[in-house]
Amino acid sequence: MYTRVVRLVTAFVMIMAGAWAGTLATAGTAHADGCYTWNRTLSQGASGADVTQLQIRLGGYPGYGAVLAVDGEFGPATTAALKRFQSAYGLAADGVAGPNTFNKLYALQDDDCTPIHFSYSELNDCNTTWSGGAVSAATAKANALRTMWKLEALRHALGDQPITVTSGFRSYACNDAVGGASSSRHLYGDAADLGAGPHSLCTLAKQARNHGFRGILGPGYPGHNDHTHVDHRSSQYWSAPTCGI
Repeated sequence: MYTRVVRLVTAFVMIMAGAWAGTLATAGTAHADGCYTWNRTLSQGASGADVTQLQIRLGGYPGYGAVLAVDGEFGPATTAALKRFQSAYGLAADGVAGPNTFNKLYALQDDDCTPIHFSYSELNDCNTTWSGGAVSAATAKANALRTMWKLEALRHALGDQPITVTSGFRSYACNDAVGGASSSRHLYGDAADLGAGPHSLCTLAKQARNHGFRGILGPGYPGHNDHTHVDHRSSQYWSAPTCGI
């Protein structure tokens, strides 16, 4: 009887020790999905492709009227954007991208790197190839991805209620068919038209000012009374007079 008890106690101790060791082995380790894995902690002064990937996902957190550069250099602007992201999701806002930050990003993205609430098909109802616009298909698709992450930030800031994209990338043929401007940002893949839903068009236009969109057009601007347009043009231009913008 005594021997049996000793064996049971020994087995229990070994099991608990193994579980504890497993906890130590996984503590602080972020588990990636099928899109991208960060393999090091990132902070100000870092550079590289992993910083670029982080900046794409922080594009919606540059602060009012600002745009976060996607240049692979972790500078003060990236630190500030990261702190806003961390604060928005209840993380310690220390400006350091470690396991907790990465795990939140993994939870927010699908295996194709799009944010969970938006998809490539939403940002392109023109064709399936992303071709025929003002830039290469690869560039148009990459631009759309950056736009989606900004929209994800906008969506979260507005209470995680749905945002409807009514138009995204357009080829020249698609743009002509809907009467789009000859220099439309839709041709570059970095524009999105947003329809009213849980939020008014003015609410969308006003909030978009905080999420990295250089171009915002909405109610009161010619041809935009039924949607709010956001884009990433070369310089800031906001006009939604009905909304006070």
